[in-house]
Amino acid sequence: MQINEFFIVFPEGDVQEIYKKLPFNTLVDMNGNVLSLPLPTNKMIVFKVVAIKTEEKTGVSETYHFLDLLSAEELEEYI
Repeated sequence: MQINEFFIVFPEGDVQEIYKKLPFNTLVDMNGNVLSLPLPTNKMIVFKVVAIKTEEKTGVSETYHFLDLLSAEELEEYI
C-alpha cells in the first residue's frame, strides 16, 4: 500500500500539508488552494509554485511544492 502526502513549502521554510498535488507555475492562496484567473484584485496574498520535489520512502511518497510570494506589481498581469 502506497500513501501519498502533499506539502507546500513557504519562502520562509514553513511547511503545511495540503490535500492534492499542484501543477508547476500554479497560483495558490495561503492554504494551497488553486486560484482561478483572472484575479479580482492585485491586493491579495498569492504564491506561485516554482519547484516540485518528490521523495519516495518505503510505503510513502511525499511531494513538496515550493512557493514564491508574488508582489502586487507581479499580480497586475493576472487581473
